[in-house]
Amino acid sequence: PPRRKRAGKMAALLARLCRGAPGLRVSRLPLAAATAAPPFRRPSAPPAPPRPLSFSARAAVLPRSPSPAPRCPPHPTRGFCLPSGTWLLYLPCTWSIALAAEPGCLPDWHTLSLFGIGAVLMRGAGCTINDMWDRDYDKKVVRTASRPLAAGEISTFQSFVFLGGQLSLALCVLLCLNYYSIILGAASLSLVITYPLMKRITYWPQLVLGLTFNWGALLGWSAIRGSCEWSVCLPLYFAGVMWTLVYDTIYAHQDKRDDIIIGVKSTALHFKEDTKQWLSGFSLAMLLSLCMAGMNCNQTFPYYSAVAAVGAHLAHQIYTLDIDKPEDCWKKFASNRTVGVLLFTGIVLGNVWKRKDSKNVEEPLENK
Repeated sequence: PPRRKRAGKMAALLARLCRGAPGLRVSRLPLAAATAAPPFRRPSAPPAPPRPLSFSARAAVLPRSPSPAPRCPPHPTRGFCLPSGTWLLYLPCTWSIALAAEPGCLPDWHTLSLFGIGAVLMRGAGCTINDMWDRDYDKKVVRTASRPLAAGEISTFQSFVFLGGQLSLALCVLLCLNYYSIILGAASLSLVITYPLMKRITYWPQLVLGLTFNWGALLGWSAIRGSCEWSVCLPLYFAGVMWTLVYDTIYAHQDKRDDIIIGVKSTALHFKEDTKQWLSGFSLAMLLSLCMAGMNCNQTFPYYSAVAAVGAHLAHQIYTLDIDKPEDCWKKFASNRTVGVLLFTGIVLGNVWKRKDSKNVEEPLENK
């Protein structure tokens, strides 16, 4: 019957396929091999991220190490790469330069640029000096043990050579100013050298840091006018010192546990739980000094508006500060760059406003 014939043909076709037809190559595996599960393979590790591009000799020579655990950023006077400290050193210079500008004029950009370069160089020199003094202390603290001097990656002699290069370049910038400013600028070097020792002697090293970091409040005015107008420069300098006491006390609360262990002093350890009261007093003294400086150089409404904004910013910092949380202390400390920029903007706008006021005074005189 037709069904049997078709069934026979199908059987013959299947047998032919199993034997391997001419021109058709079929691989025949044993049943056990065909049905066996594939061997277990351990999952491969994810590929390592590409190594970041670096131009340092150390990165090229040393083997790659695992990424370190996140840690708090270094102190403004301890790390060269962190920009916060450079800003805090530079901003008082900008205040003074802007206040010294002629009424109705913007601050001199050439002088601002020179002081910007000088701030980078002098802060770097301060970092080097600080690390040279503190190399034995840094070895005892996890956060600072990896610094080149503390880790033994460079020698003290190499540090002196590097420091000499930094100070030489800073001297070149200083020599671009007038003689009065050259002498005044050179006088700050004693503070730069001795500041790192103060934490061993007194609970007020932040005060000495303030005297050092705000020297530009004196130097900026003399660079423009040829000498200091002390009725303006001294209140501005004092305001800067009070500001430094605020932000560096906040920062010092990050390190207070390590400071107790290694025997280092700070205002954070001195003030303890009364920190907010002290910071409020420093902020009030800063604001009063800024008002005095503004009155002595005939500042206008935008300046005092900026001073009010600075006061509000400081009040918010102090009110929301948690001195027992290093992350919050760092956040508050870093926000002080905004304080400095606010005041600089107010000084510039206030100086431009002076021109408008002088025109309003001249017009009635001409009408008479």
